[in-house]
Amino acid sequence: MTTLAPVLPDTSALDIPAVLMPYQQRWVADTSPLKVIEKSRRTGITWAEASDNVLTAASSAPAGGMNVYYIAYNQDMTVEYIQACAMWARAFNYAASEIQEGFWEENEDDKHIKTYTIRFPDSGFRVVALSSRPSNLRGRQGIIVIDEAAFHEQLDELLKAALAMLIWGGKVRVISTHDGDDNLFNTLIGDIRAGRQGGSVQRIAFKEAVAQGLFHRVCLRTGTEWTQDAEQAWMASVYKFYGTGASEELDCVPANGGGAWLSRALIESRMSAGTPVLRLTCPEGYELKPDDVRWSETQDWLNENLKPLLEALPADARSFLGRDFGRSGDLSVDYPLLQEKNLVRRVPFVLELRNVPFKQQEQITWYLMDGLPGLMGAAFDARGNDAYLAEYAMQRYGSSRVKQVMPTEAWYREHMPPVKAALEDGNLVDLPKDEDTLDDLRAVQVVNGVPRVPEQRSKAKSDSGKRHGDSAIALALAYFASREINKGPVKASSRRRRQAARMLEDY
Repeated sequence: MTTLAPVLPDTSALDIPAVLMPYQQRWVADTSPLKVIEKSRRTGITWAEASDNVLTAASSAPAGGMNVYYIAYNQDMTVEYIQACAMWARAFNYAASEIQEGFWEENEDDKHIKTYTIRFPDSGFRVVALSSRPSNLRGRQGIIVIDEAAFHEQLDELLKAALAMLIWGGKVRVISTHDGDDNLFNTLIGDIRAGRQGGSVQRIAFKEAVAQGLFHRVCLRTGTEWTQDAEQAWMASVYKFYGTGASEELDCVPANGGGAWLSRALIESRMSAGTPVLRLTCPEGYELKPDDVRWSETQDWLNENLKPLLEALPADARSFLGRDFGRSGDLSVDYPLLQEKNLVRRVPFVLELRNVPFKQQEQITWYLMDGLPGLMGAAFDARGNDAYLAEYAMQRYGSSRVKQVMPTEAWYREHMPPVKAALEDGNLVDLPKDEDTLDDLRAVQVVNGVPRVPEQRSKAKSDSGKRHGDSAIALALAYFASREINKGPVKASSRRRRQAARMLEDY
């Protein structure tokens, strides 16, 4: 049998940081039944997970204690994990058995799978580390930890067996670096982010880990002095070591990610010839006209073109709005959505403005928002020049209805997948059957593993102006608004008492 780690030295008097770094703390603090983390190599997530697993297995059942089953794809990983568990048991001063080596004998096909077990006599629970995937997990209950999930064979079957444990209060933790964008691990992440599957997703890339103290921890472990120059040199050497594989191994970017994110067939399947695109283009120098002339001409255009579309909308509808701003170079695009009773979002029309002065954009925005029935929420791109109008809209309509959004890489990573899922599932329909709209949506590409609109511009088909995926951004903002902003009050009503209840009142 393997012995436990030696007793740790007393370091209480030393000036040392918290045992777990911030990103490790976030991972352990997440109590979701299913949680997944896409990570860089050697960031210590498994080590942090071991600390939580020991606390769980050493706790009584009323305190949330349960068995833990750790599944790796090779024996070296398994040994490293169980040794970490032994170290944590010593650190927490829990009574624990020595590491017991054995074999998984639940099934004839699994007798080759080596196991390492630590038992906690006070709780009656144990941590069991397996060196490879078992063919049978039936009858087991507790926490399942799947480490480096992307590299497991038949990951789908393993996940099916593991997720069954959630029914009776178990938990599943999935930890991995990436192994290609078509890997089931990456698919699982996409499904959770899109809302197709329950669970939470965390992410820690190498540079983020370094910023949160990883190299400080390396220096503490090796007894060397930390300096900023040493940290930069160390980080550069790590990236050089991984070479072309650094994006996937260190930056959490699945390999082969690139190209158009939405297929033409998918987009066209959700388009409708009955959805109009209203386009207003102001001539050069229009902003020099007197204020009252611009206001009057714009109001006439609104009454003639936008008013009939607004009046045709059902009065009891729930509506949402996404707005991407542009002034001289890019378009301003307003994307309204109507939410149907079955929660399908429908596009009634799209409004595109080119070279429209700031005051007229404000005028048009108020006209549109005042006219949309049951406006529940609006999301404005608040970068650059649009910050003014986004803030003004929030003040005018309230912070509970208007969100000022700064679309960053992290925002795209979280909020673009639900748009694709809604298109695929038929929950986002009636996009305008329009060539420029198609080009905008096709402009979304996977950049560094994140679906977003790249920097380059394209030429519009409808006029000679430039486009920058403007309607794609506006649509994403609109769908974000429909998912994340005020859903309205819940109405409850009591039914009449049944006659039988009155008849039995005195019995």
